[in-house]
Amino acid sequence: MNIFITGASSGIGEYVAYEYAKDGVHLALCARRKEKLDHTADKCKEMGAKVTTYSVDVTDQHSTKESIDDFLSKINRIDLVIANAGLGELDALHKGNPTMMNEVINVNVIGVQNTIVPFLPTMLKQGNGHIALVGSVASHIAWVGGGAYAASKFAVKALSESWRKTLPKTIDVTLICPGFVESEMTEKAEWKPFVIKTDVAAKKIVNALNKKKKMFIFPWQWHIVIAFKKILELLMVNAARKVYKKRYKS
Repeated sequence: MNIFITGASSGIGEYVAYEYAKDGVHLALCARRKEKLDHTADKCKEMGAKVTTYSVDVTDQHSTKESIDDFLSKINRIDLVIANAGLGELDALHKGNPTMMNEVINVNVIGVQNTIVPFLPTMLKQGNGHIALVGSVASHIAWVGGGAYAASKFAVKALSESWRKTLPKTIDVTLICPGFVESEMTEKAEWKPFVIKTDVAAKKIVNALNKKKKMFIFPWQWHIVIAFKKILELLMVNAARKVYKKRYKS
């Protein structure tokens, strides 16, 4: 099995790599931070996987494409591509500077397209394959203070829905929608309802991918929030707004 994973230096990407690492699997692990990426790669090798690493920024279309072409030259088929690299930051609207918001959109949307699309001609030629896009519960709920992040994840959801309708049914498309998972991205968050551990999240994601689910929202509490968000949002948004205002009161 040949698998390409972005954002593999930490968090969900790192632990999903560990879940897949075993004899006979060839993992291509991508991230910007080479030292952390090498740590993940070494551990995967110890578990029996063959590993190729690429220190790339997914917002760089050229270098991302080069890494994809290199990996494809080493394998006879691509089985699974996981576009996991992401950036989560609050808008900080009071600063009047959209730079970080633009970066969130760039990493979370452009980065996904740069990761997935170059693999599609090969999947179409081989007649099958599986692509996984890591969205968020924010793909369904625009959170207080996180407009750019929610917009990026709404876009990822739209891409997954469109690609599923456009590509042959033999190419599976899965949208992964985690809630709060313990990681570098969420450690700064002051309010993390239903937070789960990274290794638990990785196991759930791999199980969902093995089942070829079209969409996987977890943990289970978020199904209730999304289903009844009109009511529950009133309660949860008020709490989130208080945290946001406290953080950016100056």
